[in-house]
This record gives sequence, C-alpha cells and structure tokens, in this order.
Amino acid sequence: MDAPQAEGTVMKDVLVIGGGVAGLVAARECAHLGLSVVVLEAAGAVGGAVGSHEVAGLTLDSGAESFAVRGNTVAQFLSALGLTDQIVEPNPAGAWLHLPPNRAGGAPVTVPLPAAGVLGIPGSPLSDDVRRAIGWSGALRAYLDRMIPVLTIGREHSLGELVEKRMGKKVLDRLVSPVAGGVYATDARDLEVDVVAPGLNKAITTTGSLSGAVLALRTAAPAGSAVRGLTGGMHRLVDALVADLEAFDVDIRPATPVAGFRPVDTAAADGETTTRTWQVELAPAPSAADADAPPRTLEARHVILAVPAAPALALLAPLGPDFAAVAELDWPAQAGVELATLVLDAPALDAHPRGTGVLVAQDTPGVTAKALTHATAKWAWLVAQTSPGHHVVRLSFGRAGAPVPTLGLSDDELRDLAVHDAAAILGVDLSVAQVRGFARTLWSDGLSPATIGAPERIRRVREAVDQTPGLDVTGGWLSGTGLASVIPDAIDAGIRGRRAVLDL
Repeated sequence: MDAPQAEGTVMKDVLVIGGGVAGLVAARECAHLGLSVVVLEAAGAVGGAVGSHEVAGLTLDSGAESFAVRGNTVAQFLSALGLTDQIVEPNPAGAWLHLPPNRAGGAPVTVPLPAAGVLGIPGSPLSDDVRRAIGWSGALRAYLDRMIPVLTIGREHSLGELVEKRMGKKVLDRLVSPVAGGVYATDARDLEVDVVAPGLNKAITTTGSLSGAVLALRTAAPAGSAVRGLTGGMHRLVDALVADLEAFDVDIRPATPVAGFRPVDTAAADGETTTRTWQVELAPAPSAADADAPPRTLEARHVILAVPAAPALALLAPLGPDFAAVAELDWPAQAGVELATLVLDAPALDAHPRGTGVLVAQDTPGVTAKALTHATAKWAWLVAQTSPGHHVVRLSFGRAGAPVPTLGLSDDELRDLAVHDAAAILGVDLSVAQVRGFARTLWSDGLSPATIGAPERIRRVREAVDQTPGLDVTGGWLSGTGLASVIPDAIDAGIRGRRAVLDL
C-alpha cells in the first residue's frame, strides 16, 4: 500500500516510533492486515524493558522476567505467537521480606511475605506470618482497623495514607512500602488506590474495614499463581515478535532515533478535501558521507508513538497548544533502577533459604539493594541450564525519590556490593571468589502510571491524541505497569491505526 514517494522521503502506511514491546505489538496489528510498517527504535536493539544479556554463558532476562496472569491477555497473545507450550509457573514458595530490627541494637529481620494480603496489606492482621513481620504491637494496631468506622476516614486516593490511617505505620513501612517499591518503583503514599487496587475503596465501604476489603478482593481473585513466565526467559517474547514482524516485511530499524514529527495537510485539486500525512525527521546521521544511509525524512499516513514518558512528551509538545499544556502538567519524577545480575557457584543456596526472592524495606541497615530475585529458585527451566550448585540472583538498586545509589560505582565495585547484599539478604556466606558471571543494567526512564493524579494526566493525553487525526500513543506510562497492561493497550492502538489507514 505504499504511495508514490516524494524525492528524499519514504511513504509508509504506519510508522511506529519506539521498538519496545508496545511498539512491536502495535506494529504487528497493522502489518497483519497488509499495511506497510516501519518501526524506529533509538536504542541499539528492540525490546525495551523486555531485554536479554549473556552472563557466564547463560542467556538471561535483563528486564522483565514474568507477566501478570490477570485477564489472561498475555497468555492469549503468547498463544497467537505459538508460545503457549513455553508458558511456565514459578516456584510457589513465594517472596520474603528483609526488614529493619524490631528493637534498637537488634539484627535485621527476614521473614516470609504474609500470604493473605493485597500489595502487602494484611487480610488477617493477627495471623502468625503478619506478627512475625510487624510484632504484636503492630498486629494489634492493625486489628483496630476492624473497629474504626469507615465514615471517619472517607474515600482515600493515597494508598500509603489509607494504610497508615487504618492499620498504622508498621504495616505501611514493613509490609506495604516494600511491595509498592518493588512492584511500582514508587512510594506507597504516592500511589492512587483505585489504580493499584481497583475495587478496594468500594470493598471497604461494603465490608467496613480495610482488612475485610482485602479478604473480599482475594476471595474474588482467580486461584493460582499471580505471575507466569516463559521457558528460556521473557525475552523470547521479543524474539517471537521480531520473527513475526519480519515475516510480514515490517522494516525494523534499531539505532534510529527520531528528532521530531509533524502533520502535513495536502489539499486535493478540487480544493474541498484534505489528506493528512505525517513527516518524521530522523536524528542526524553519524556520517553525512555515508552514501548508503537511509533517507533522514520519512512520511506515513499514521504514526503510533510508543516511547517512554519523557521522550514522548518532548515529541508531542510541538504539535500544538493542547500537547504543550499536557507536557507542562505536574508529572512525577521518573524512577531509576539498576539491576546487578550474579551467577554464583554457591551450593549453600541449593536450599532456597529465602524463597524465590526478597523485598527490602527502606532503612534496613547493612543493605543497599531494594530487592533480590533468586532466579534459580524461581524458575525450574533455569535450573536445568545451570551446573550443580550454580545459582542466578538479581539485585535491584534505586528507590523512588532518590538518585540510583550505584551510578558512580565501577563494575567491580557494583559486583562486590551485590555479593555483599546478596549474602546479607539470603543469610548465607558469599564471596566475590564465587562469582562466575556479572552484568549490570540501568533502567532510567520509568514513570509509574499509578501515582496520584495519573488518571487525570493520562486522560488529558488521550483526549489530545483523540483530537489529532493520524496519531496514536501507547506505552506503559499510559496503560499501566507490566505486560498485562501494555499488550492490550498496544493492540488497541494498532487496531485504531489500521482502521484509520484503511478508511482513507
């Protein structure tokens, strides 16, 4: 469906800016109907937060390593890519918590994450696993939630404020905040209740307490694991997407940043109709003398913008006053996190001493990391690929509202810190001599769509986009955290794009 090309330009049906999962999924929806599609990705490889790297001869996820099962949307999409038989359940052992001492001068406390909860909020405040984490005083304060009239609290927007008012500071600091930081990279006080826990406010009104609401939500939730993965790692999703797109002749261009784009309206000869196309300017070529370099300007009938929040807002702002106003909204600071992956020769970890991973509460002494995933305890497929006694652990550094603490460290310094923290968190002796492989990955463009005020900001973005023919925007900063939110939103963007082109 290519139109005649103007000199120096290439006309396509759909041009996708951003080669993360959202961009690739949207491109697939258009390409499967025969539209000509180009995907432009600024980084050297596509996939975005679902990437991979090789560590000690193992191909491991460098970003997302699982997907949420809610709605069954991801599983259905994987089925369409022929990956159904590769979907696997994690070890049900679950996560633990690494917490500050219960008393001055004491040692940090490491306990299993209480089972009957939502985002760390306990449904049974006096249960043994809750008391192990917050003590008797914290559990009794949490139980008072059952006696506080709902009307004295009212409807809350802040998850952290709701939890602290109804259950106390220990529940917030030792249970909810570690989970919020691990899942959303955001302080619990900045999370919008209705986004991160849909139905919770209504259930509080119905049941008369926060703990009762948690139990009601858990009863209504489907049975089984909350997450699943893929044999070989979640990066296989990207591999399958790329293969599928290439089969439909999609032009995928990594290392191709976009400098800007704008609409171009052309009046027909009769002066009554106008055709809108989009002109996309690529960043300057590395070498102007490169005769084989592709044209630096492309044209398309439809543009799908699928990049993170900061570059998306920068590209949208010049399109008009509505987009400029959106870019000036009170957007929260982007969260950064650095991952340190270790492959260890450590038979002491064969016993999986801390389940499948550990969330670390803020201000826990002796540890810089905010979380640890024991990948070989979590995924049976990875055990099958490793030598006896070898283990893969991944640590996350960086909390909301603070600089990533590892940015100034050399590779050796970060490796040593990761080994130290892994030993403290897992409760075993580990040394640098046991490291068989190490890698670091920095993610610095995270923006949670679950913060207070996010629904209104997102509404403003989508409203401006809806009023701009030939343009769609998708991505996790709008759709929500995780593949279960990103994939359906990207599919919808692709469907709108192909309809817009085919209706021309």
